[in-house]
Amino acid sequence: MPLAEMLAILMVAAVIAALMAGYPVALTLAGVSLMFAILGHILGAMGLGILGALPQRIFGVMTNETLLAIPMFIFMGVMLERSRVAEELLETMGRLFGPLRGGLGISVVIVGTLLAAAKGVVGATTVTMGLIVLPSMLRFGYDPRLAAGTVAATATLAQIFPPATVLVLLGDQLGNAFQAAQLSKGIFAPRSVNVSDLFAGALLPGFALVALYLLYLIAVAILRPKAAPAMPPDPNAPRGFALARKLIQVLVAPVLLILAVLGSILGGVATPTEAASVGAVGAILLAAAKAGKVNMRDLMMPVVERTTQIVAMIFLILIGATMFSLVFRALGGDDTVHRALSNLPGGVNGAVLAVMLAMFLLGFVMDAFEIIFVVVPIVAPALLAMPGVDPVWLGIMMAMNLQTSYMHPPLGPTLFFLRSVAPPEITTRHIYVGIIPFVLIQLFALVVLWFAPSLATALPHALYGR
Repeated sequence: MPLAEMLAILMVAAVIAALMAGYPVALTLAGVSLMFAILGHILGAMGLGILGALPQRIFGVMTNETLLAIPMFIFMGVMLERSRVAEELLETMGRLFGPLRGGLGISVVIVGTLLAAAKGVVGATTVTMGLIVLPSMLRFGYDPRLAAGTVAATATLAQIFPPATVLVLLGDQLGNAFQAAQLSKGIFAPRSVNVSDLFAGALLPGFALVALYLLYLIAVAILRPKAAPAMPPDPNAPRGFALARKLIQVLVAPVLLILAVLGSILGGVATPTEAASVGAVGAILLAAAKAGKVNMRDLMMPVVERTTQIVAMIFLILIGATMFSLVFRALGGDDTVHRALSNLPGGVNGAVLAVMLAMFLLGFVMDAFEIIFVVVPIVAPALLAMPGVDPVWLGIMMAMNLQTSYMHPPLGPTLFFLRSVAPPEITTRHIYVGIIPFVLIQLFALVVLWFAPSLATALPHALYGR
C-alpha cells in the first residue's frame, strides 16, 4: 500500500481515538488533519500547497444557501420549546386517549411526532417531554422502564421527521457526494439531490416508524396491562364537545406551522432556507401569542443565545470536517475507500451493509453530526458511484441509522438528555432497559427499508420525478 494511503488510514484512526478519549470534535478534526498534513509533507506523500484551498472551502460553507436553513430551523425549535405548545398538546391528548389502557403512551407518541415535525431538535424535544410526561406516566402507574423508553424513543423522531437538522446536513453532504460520483463516471451534466428530496423521502419511513411504536405500546397494554394502565377519570376535565374544541384549539397553531414549512418545501413553493425563515417567524408569533404581556426582549434573548450556541457548535465541527476532508483526499484516502468498498463480498449490497454497520457502531462513541461530517464525505462518493444505489434511499437509510445511534445504550445522547431531567424514581437502568425494545424496532425498520426502498423513493419521485 502506498505511503500516502497508509497515512490517510492512520489519520482516520487517530481522529476516532482522540474522539473516544473525549477531545472536542471540531478541534480534533482540524488538529489531527493539520498534523498529518505536515507529516505527509515531511515524508513526501503530499504537498502543503493543498491547504491553500481551505479558506475558499470555509467561505463556501459559510455562504452555502442550504446550510443557512440550519440557524432558522434551530431557532424555530428553541422558540417553540418556550411557547408551551407541548404542555397543552400533551395535556389534551392525554385526556383524549387516557381512559384507554396504554392511552397515555399513545398520546406521548402522537404529540412527540407533532413536536418532531415542528421542532427538528432532539435535545429540546427530549427535555420538554421528560419534564412534562415522565412524572405523569409514573403518577398513573406506568412501568418506569416503559415510560422512559417511550419518551426517549419518541423524542428521537426529531432526527428523521422534516425539518430535522440531520436531514439538512445529510442533504448538503450527499448532494456534493452525488455530483462527485457522477463526475467520476464522466457525467458532466450531473443530476442533483437536495434537502427537499430527503424531506420528502423521510415522511413515509417516519410515519411507518411511528406506527411500529404505537403497535408496540398497544401490544404491551394487552400483554402487560399493569405496565400501561388507563388513567382514572377526572370529573373536572373537559369532555365531549368541550374536549374536541380544546383539541382543535391546541392543534391548529402547530399543525398550521408544520404545513406552512413542509408544505411550501414539498410543493416547490419555497426552498428549505426560505421555508425555515417562515417557520422562524411563525414560531415567534406563536410564542408571543402564548406569552401574553411578557416583554419580547425577555422572550427572545435566551432563545437567540441558545440558538447561537447550537449553530456555532455545528459550523465549527463543519469547518474542522472540511479540513479533515481536504487532507484525507490529498492523501488519496477516497481512492482507498472506493477500492475497499468495491472489493467487499456481496458487491453493492455488501458495501452498503458494511457502511451501515460501521455507522451504527460509531454511534456508540460519536455524535450524529460528527458521523455526518467525518464518515459521509468519505464513503458516500464511493457508494453513489456504484450501480443501483439511489441517493435518496441511501440518505434515509443513513438518517434512520443515525437516529438509532441517538438512542442506543450506553452513549446515546437522548438517554443523557432524559437522565438530566428525569424524576428520582427513574434510574439510568430504567432508561437503558426501557429503550432496548425501541432500538430493536428501529433496526427492524431499517431492514424493512432495505428490502422496500420505495418507502423512501416513492414520494420524491411523485413530487419531483426523481
